[in-house]
Amino acid sequence: MRKTKHTATPSLTCTTRFRVRFSEVDSMHIVWHGNYALYIEDGREAFGCQYPGLGYGDIRASGYGAPIVDMQVQFRGPLRLGDEAVIETRYIDTDAAKICFEYEISRPDGTPVATAGTVQVFTDCRGELELVSPAFYLEWKRRWGVK
Repeated sequence: MRKTKHTATPSLTCTTRFRVRFSEVDSMHIVWHGNYALYIEDGREAFGCQYPGLGYGDIRASGYGAPIVDMQVQFRGPLRLGDEAVIETRYIDTDAAKICFEYEISRPDGTPVATAGTVQVFTDCRGELELVSPAFYLEWKRRWGVK
């Protein structure tokens, strides 16, 4: 995973728990790697609920989209049917017009399962890339003490 230089800004994190379902495991009885994208999405969605104003509905209501343009996942250990896991979603501040998150997926005892990172950019209602952070995003940062 690309290392991000952390600044002195407060760390906004959200912790979400989940249990591995039958539909998420492969023929080897471990979580199929593609499902980690869904777990990451669950973490991002929970983050948007915990820190209102940055959820997908909020972004859309502000007239923007925020597609993912980069995602990396590093696997550290398997999850199996019925396992419980925890995903910590951490907002990474940047001056660029994008939203960056890092994720740590672990077992409840802290044993690492995967680490990940995503980058989202802003698009206008026509799907055109925004090169400057939208006003609603700057306000969200101020509200949560990021800027």
